Amino acid sequence: MCFKMDPTDDIKMIGKYIRLKTASRLIVASPPSHPSSNPPRHHQLSTAASTRPAGFVQVMTMEIKVLSFPADSPPLLVIAAAKLAGITIPTETSGSAPTFSFSNGSKLQGTYVLLRYIGRVGNFYGQNAYEAGEIDEWLDYTPVFSSGSEFENACTYVDKYLERRTFVVGHSLSIVDIAIWSALAGKEYSDSLDEVTATYVSNRGLGKPTAAKSKEQQGVKGDVSEKGKAGSRPSFEVDLPDAEIGKVRLRFAPEPSGYLHIGHSKAALLNQYFAQRYQGQLIVRFDDTNPAKESNEFVDNLLKDIETLGIKYETVTYTSDYFPDLMEMAENLIRQGKAYVDDTPREQMQKERMDGIESKCRNNSIEENMKLWKEMIAGSERGLECCLRGKLDMQDPNKSLRDPVYYRCNPIPHHRIGSKYKVYPTYDFACPFVDAKEGITHALRSSEYHDRNAQYYRIQEDLGVRKVHIYEFSRLNMVYTLLSKRKLLWFVQNGKVDGWDDPRFPTVQGIVRRGLLVEALIQFILEQGASKNLNLMEWDKLWTINKKIIDPVCPRHTAVIEDRRVLLTLTDGPDKPFVRIIPRHKKYEGAGEKATTYTKRIWIDHADAQLISANEEITLMDWGNAIVKEISRDQDGNVTQLSGFLHLEGSVKTTKLKLTWLPETNELVNLTLVGFDYLITKKKLEEGEDFLDVLNPCTRFETAAIGDSNMRNLKRGEILQLERKGYFRCDVPFTRSSKPVVLFAIPDGRQQAVFK
Repeated sequence: MCFKMDPTDDIKMIGKYIRLKTASRLIVASPPSHPSSNPPRHHQLSTAASTRPAGFVQVMTMEIKVLSFPADSPPLLVIAAAKLAGITIPTETSGSAPTFSFSNGSKLQGTYVLLRYIGRVGNFYGQNAYEAGEIDEWLDYTPVFSSGSEFENACTYVDKYLERRTFVVGHSLSIVDIAIWSALAGKEYSDSLDEVTATYVSNRGLGKPTAAKSKEQQGVKGDVSEKGKAGSRPSFEVDLPDAEIGKVRLRFAPEPSGYLHIGHSKAALLNQYFAQRYQGQLIVRFDDTNPAKESNEFVDNLLKDIETLGIKYETVTYTSDYFPDLMEMAENLIRQGKAYVDDTPREQMQKERMDGIESKCRNNSIEENMKLWKEMIAGSERGLECCLRGKLDMQDPNKSLRDPVYYRCNPIPHHRIGSKYKVYPTYDFACPFVDAKEGITHALRSSEYHDRNAQYYRIQEDLGVRKVHIYEFSRLNMVYTLLSKRKLLWFVQNGKVDGWDDPRFPTVQGIVRRGLLVEALIQFILEQGASKNLNLMEWDKLWTINKKIIDPVCPRHTAVIEDRRVLLTLTDGPDKPFVRIIPRHKKYEGAGEKATTYTKRIWIDHADAQLISANEEITLMDWGNAIVKEISRDQDGNVTQLSGFLHLEGSVKTTKLKLTWLPETNELVNLTLVGFDYLITKKKLEEGEDFLDVLNPCTRFETAAIGDSNMRNLKRGEILQLERKGYFRCDVPFTRSSKPVVLFAIPDGRQQAVFK
């Protein structure tokens, strides 16, 4: 491990550990009962317990006021551990050893003391008492990496120890992984380590000054442009205007008119990032101002999606909670001559706004406006013809300031409050008021709302409420993808998809059902950063990140395509079938084991059989070599049967074909392999272009196959690799032989996983 590392990989090592931390979540089956790891020296004990006993570690957590350390030697492993634990710690330089100062005046001093504290608070200190003891033993061992005479021996030991392990102790990340990584990085690649350290401390003016970097060096980690190229600084290292630590309050405010999609995910994660960075608060608010589109189903599923993303929030509120206040504010504006009721037909009103023409109702008296306002509140026939508009400036070049609509009539019952109201505020009117009312300090909005920022501030000014800072970020757009909830609803209502969680949808539930890990989505979003540049991103980039997380840990299985599968008879094969227990993943023991049956007759894919020549030596994966002597074909030249014999002493290195196979038994499992394509055929719709004109006529492909008997134990949601076929997520597990297991193909970032 330590001798083959590329220096540039050190920058990414912390991110790798974040991904590895999720490894055990991929294996839905229970963890193996055999020992998970060895202690560092010469003894080995069994770790039977796999879950933490109640009350195993009781840590009284106190607020860390500051981490102080010498300017020339910041404690990287403490900083990295805190980062992984999601603990934000202010830092400062001092002449003493690394020290935590707590809010109650207490102090802890010493790098490994601080690391152990973070380990306990952040649940990185093992899953049981034995693992905690192993961690202590390893921490006592890690200083050997600082000894020049012992360094190579230590590296050799750790290399061998980690040959069949992902983590040093147990099946999850611990502070030992961080300590060893830090020791190796500091010993071998101090220049790269300086870059990592600068990521955490240079923006605060701490640590050693770093030399100017070349353009190539600057591209290691940074903001992402339209083409996905890295910039010169960490993506989210930007500041909110006038933000103070501990005083920032943010809101994530979806409309409950659909499920959360990948675009919303960026807004949610960005809000959480800033809330954590400034040690502030984040609330979830449902902007439920349009009863025609909204429902409790959407509220429930949005909350589910927010939980899936790991968003931590203080409370949930609703704009409808403030309807009485908003109506009072609207009436005040009418009385102040800052709003008027307009009965101009909608299309005519839109044209007049574009042309800067004042409405005939603009100069109605306050009395007339109040009379019509009451008609609107009553939902009368006359009221339904009207709307309430703000009296701003019809000549302003910014068209959002040309008397925007504040209230509209809508007789449809509201999903929360029923038929109490017949009038509802627009989002543009409600949002500035509710933001101020709820004490929001910074409203994060995508740059598509840029022209409405002036309107937002003007409404707050007219209402006499506190000004809220607006922070803009770029909307995330994906190729071949529709993010409009109105358009997505069309697919649902017209039966083009199975629902909002359809794997072809860009919703969180859809892409997770297709096989995307939330960790991959979060990493992808964070790489986009808080940039204000417009992004049109490729899905391949996201799926590539996903593959890097699942490949090291997902179990391997075997499948053969049902259509024209070919029987290979091994003349010297076992007369009586026998079974071997082999790993489900050769490099990750946490994936467990599987039973493989060896028989005289085996099935192989027709496509593979077509490639075999007479007298050719092939390799049967997980068995050995065989020589094919006879090939039978039909009149069209398709291979129908093969015959040969085993040549287990043959070398795998000399064969061209390495083939997957299945035994001829009645224990095989029927499979349906499902691949998907994009819903539209154009990368990006132009303004005014109708998505109905670019619908993809065929977006789901099913292929029948048979799989190894171990696939009877797959659980819904489990991710696996079918060797030589790709990655899959189990959508429908085994229930009976007549009903196939349904596996959804997971793209790997190189090509679409579509079976035709």
